[in-house]
Amino acid sequence: MTTISNDLLNAVNPSKKPAATGSVEEATDKFMTLLVTQLKNQDPLNPLDNAQITSQLAQLSTVTGVNKLNTTLESLKASYQASEALQAANMIGHGVLVNGDRVQLADGKSILGVELDSAADKVEIIITDPTTGKDIQTIDLGKNEAGVFPIVWDGVLDPKNVDAEGKPITMKNGEYLIRVVATRGGEQIDDARTLSFDSVASVTTSAKDGVKLNLPSRGVVTMADIKQIL
Repeated sequence: MTTISNDLLNAVNPSKKPAATGSVEEATDKFMTLLVTQLKNQDPLNPLDNAQITSQLAQLSTVTGVNKLNTTLESLKASYQASEALQAANMIGHGVLVNGDRVQLADGKSILGVELDSAADKVEIIITDPTTGKDIQTIDLGKNEAGVFPIVWDGVLDPKNVDAEGKPITMKNGEYLIRVVATRGGEQIDDARTLSFDSVASVTTSAKDGVKLNLPSRGVVTMADIKQIL
């Protein structure tokens, strides 16, 4: 008589590993265990109605489907965060436009922008000296469709004013205030915003807060705060 060892039997019929806590398999196992126990202990004179069993199996199917959907959504979320982190990392060192009401002028060079949610017949950017509170220049952008528009400001108020070398005199280096006035049909619209220029210094990621961009002037912003990459 041939003796079959327990090790051989275990190899041919391996025991099922316990399902992970909180997994779809664990929920299914618990549900099936309860259902089988209920069937074993039912009253022979008053057995469970087929409709009751069908209803419970339908509940099992619903719970399993919801759990699988949650698992899929978590997987998609993790994949999206990884993709967003990679995109953010590629932005390090690049200039960006974000919501803001200031422009930094350095040696006759500066970048600002405007965002329009709808078309406008006339768009003007007004630059103000923060020291005196006086408007020093108006940049007429004319008619524009909805969108984001970067603008270069050279700090020259009047090309006729020149220095000893005949070069136009520019405003001194520093920070200036900006605001936008947009009109359509002769009436001012309120869906126009000014944008400030900054650069991406670094990127931080976390499971709780997601991807954050660190800007030298603006501070910490999200990917959604970036209106345009320059």
